[in-house]
Amino acid sequence: MPFSLRALRHRWGIAAPKLAVTPHVAWYWRAAVVVAVLTVSLVLAMWMYDAGRRIGGFDATTAEGELSTLRNRVAALEEELKRLRANAQSADNRLQIEKTAQAQLVKQLKTVEAENARLREDASFFEGLAARGVTEEKLAVARFKVEHDAMPGEYRYRVLVTQGGPKDREFSGRLQFVVNMQLGGREVAVVIPEEKSEEAAYRLNFKRFFRAEGSFRVDPKATVRSVQVRVIESGATQPRATQNYTLS
Repeated sequence: MPFSLRALRHRWGIAAPKLAVTPHVAWYWRAAVVVAVLTVSLVLAMWMYDAGRRIGGFDATTAEGELSTLRNRVAALEEELKRLRANAQSADNRLQIEKTAQAQLVKQLKTVEAENARLREDASFFEGLAARGVTEEKLAVARFKVEHDAMPGEYRYRVLVTQGGPKDREFSGRLQFVVNMQLGGREVAVVIPEEKSEEAAYRLNFKRFFRAEGSFRVDPKATVRSVQVRVIESGATQPRATQNYTLS
């Protein structure tokens, strides 16, 4: 009995433990409080990190501005590089055109110089011929020259034929070339044009002077040693005049 009374006093008396009453809080309110605390902590941490970088000499806003400036500068330099490349290409094209034009002018100049030298020679010849006169009634090859042309196996010739005697006498005939060459280890003679050919390029019809220019072709593998020009009158088989030219 005494034990039971003492137990009751301890449980319900002054010495009994205090009863605490706490209000009930929903879980979502607790979650909201946790999120708010974490957010504030994160913002505070970021502010402290940014403040620390500023103190250390780094400013994110300034760096971003400088980066934007550098990007704009790079873009401007790329545009300038494209423009300079285009100008360089244009200048290179103009240079190539100028080189081609210069080469053509040099070629034309050489042609004109050769033609001028030939005309001087002809003028000198005709002056001498006029000074001494053409009194002999004779057909003659006054000048004859053969030279290599640009294409392999192609040769150019120039020949001047004169006739003396009465001024109204007319000569009609044709030119013929005998090309002496070496081909395949053998000596070969080729007649240009053939005997029965009636090519207009080789016909002659003049009174005092006749100057002919042209070209003929042989086998590119042949080595031409000399060429003989023949002046044959119409209806005849034997030449009235001949002259040889030896190629070096």
